[in-house]
Formats: sequence, C-alpha cells, structure tokens
Amino acid sequence: DPYLSAPLEDPLYSLAEPDSLDKHCYRYKTVNHGEDYKIRVNYETGGYKETASWGGGGIVYWTCGDDVTFTYRGSSVTYGSIYNSATAECWLDRNLGASRQATAYNDSAAYGDFFQWGRLDDNHQDPTSGTTATNSSADNPGHSNFILELNIPKDWRDPQNDNLWQGVSGINNPCPDGWRLPTLTEWDTERSSWSSNDQNGSYAGLKITIPGFRFYGNGNISSAGSMAIYWSSTLSGATVRLLYFDSSSWTTADDYRASGFSVRCIKD
Repeated sequence: DPYLSAPLEDPLYSLAEPDSLDKHCYRYKTVNHGEDYKIRVNYETGGYKETASWGGGGIVYWTCGDDVTFTYRGSSVTYGSIYNSATAECWLDRNLGASRQATAYNDSAAYGDFFQWGRLDDNHQDPTSGTTATNSSADNPGHSNFILELNIPKDWRDPQNDNLWQGVSGINNPCPDGWRLPTLTEWDTERSSWSSNDQNGSYAGLKITIPGFRFYGNGNISSAGSMAIYWSSTLSGATVRLLYFDSSSWTTADDYRASGFSVRCIKD
C-alpha cells in the first residue's frame, strides 16, 4: 500500500520490499497521497543503510557504490561513492569541486575546491575566485569572493555562527541531499582503517588527494601536491577540528574558519 498515513519518523513495517529481498525494511510516507507520492525505504545490508524511492515508476534502489547526481556551482554533476566495510561508512568518491575520482594522491584534476568553514556553495570555493577584506554579517554573504580575515577569531562571518555545517540540516551544508560533513571522530575512525597514515594510505582508502590549502590572509593557495587539510563539522571554541596529513604523517588539529580547506562528504 503506497498510501501510508503514519508520521514520517515512525517505522511502518519490518517487511522487505519487494518481497524477494531478505532484508528488514522501514517504509515512510514522504509526500501526500496522489500521483507524486514517494516512499523511502531504509534497510540494513552488510552493515550499511541503503535507500530506495518508490514512486510512479516503481522502486529504484540506491546503494553505496552507485553514482550521486546533484547540483554544484550551478551545474548538474555526478560523483561516485565509496563504501568502507571496516567502518560501515559511505563517502563521496572525490572532494567537492573535483572533476574526477583521483588516479593518484597528487592528481591535480581531483584536488577540488577550497571552502571556508560554514559557507555555502556560492563559488567562493573556486580556487580562482576573487577576494574581499569585508566580513559578512549574514550566513549568505551574497557574493562569490573568498573573504580575507587576519584578526582573531579569523572567521569570514562576524558574529560567528556555529550551526552552518552541523549535519544534513546545517544551514549552509554544501553536500548533496542526505550527505554532510564528517565529524572529527568519523575522520579519525576512517583514518585508523587505512593501510598507512599518510598520503598513500588515504589515497588507497578514499582516493583522497593532497590539494594544499587557501590562506585566510591573502587568498593564495599553498602546499598543493605536498599536504592535505580536510574540514570536519566538529567545533573547538572559535575554531574547527580538522584532519591533516602529508607524505609521512597525519594529525588532527584546530584551525580558523576563514581558512580554505577541502571538503569530502559522508552519507548520513
């Protein structure tokens, strides 16, 4: 029965759909009755939650490893996804802004963009975007410039807002629908599953590249091809926790929100 009336948060059945699948399914009504109804199905398989949509065209299942199509910088893009069985997590197969999945850890075509923490996908993350020294007092600055800031707390936004990248419902979450920034704990768990804690291990695990970073003081890109810094959603006072690694080591650290670092999305 596609016309379900229970609230979205309540599981309706523990029945596989279709019946040939030996999995527990939870069916939810997401749209009112009618031609455009849609039902989402979450079911456990191999430790990872897959999702299916049920509409007028029948049931279409999505599982980690399939493509993800979404709008980024005003255009439709399609990324792949990578499942890590050791952590039971699903990640996009490239950094936001990368033109392809990396073929090596120093594949410049897979470096992607440099986001200031908490900013939306407004083209400021383009490595060649312009700069401005004027802070924003709003969550959406209304322009595509990279905002320079040398004064503590070195944030593009004044006053600061801690809720911009918190989960899938973060105000400015730049990831596709159903995806989000990883927490520092998720990054650290992922890192611990790699074959080595350096650029070789990170590439083997998630096809991660070493794009360098964009400096909050002048907007220049530094250390491309020699190091990587990836944002998390975990705050540390006025700064943010992040994952850093290079050719020989890794570390977790704090840095300023006006910095331009890489973003890799994780499935919620």
